[in-house]
Amino acid sequence: MAAVTPLLRPAPPECPADAMAEPGILVVDDHELVRLGLRALLQAQPGHMPVHEARSLADALAFYAAHAAALHLVLLDLDLPDAHGLDALVRFRRAFPQARVIVLSGMGSPSLAQGALALGAQAFLPKSGHLGEVLRYVRDHDLAAPVPPPAPAGGPYAQQQLTPRQAEILDWLLAGKSNKEIARLSHLSEGTVKNHVSTLLLVFGMRSRAQLISSLR
Repeated sequence: MAAVTPLLRPAPPECPADAMAEPGILVVDDHELVRLGLRALLQAQPGHMPVHEARSLADALAFYAAHAAALHLVLLDLDLPDAHGLDALVRFRRAFPQARVIVLSGMGSPSLAQGALALGAQAFLPKSGHLGEVLRYVRDHDLAAPVPPPAPAGGPYAQQQLTPRQAEILDWLLAGKSNKEIARLSHLSEGTVKNHVSTLLLVFGMRSRAQLISSLR
């Protein structure tokens, strides 16, 4: 029987026992070649940080919960086996609002990029771009410093970050919930939910609920 690849590889065999005491980077992607490529690039840098891996959102949440103090950057793919689109970022940021997250995406959609930044991502890097952008970010930022506000994106509402309630409602929207269902889940009136949805449409520059959902998935 072929050996089963573990879901998490917290550290390579050669990593010292106290590696988690050093500031590290968590790469969350279900494609092994992407994880290995990022690991190789990051570890080839002078004074590189430990690089850890997860291939699903559930694995990433569990690993971050256990090692949050030593994880100073998360590279989060938006297309995972258990999360798709901005839902992955919403759920990760809800669990760990202070985490420094760079979003990696197979799509370079401006609305998706704007949504990621509004949800608190530090940067949005399409996979079609050069992974050297990740290296530049790591080199140019002090990962031990407090998390700065995300970089602004285009659009009149781009610098407005979503409130926790707005992020929660966006998560339900992306899950296909109706306003009535969201009102019940959030213990809000349907009118209040409609106001939140209208605000989300303005933030992301969308004309309709359907357009918002299709653009951010």
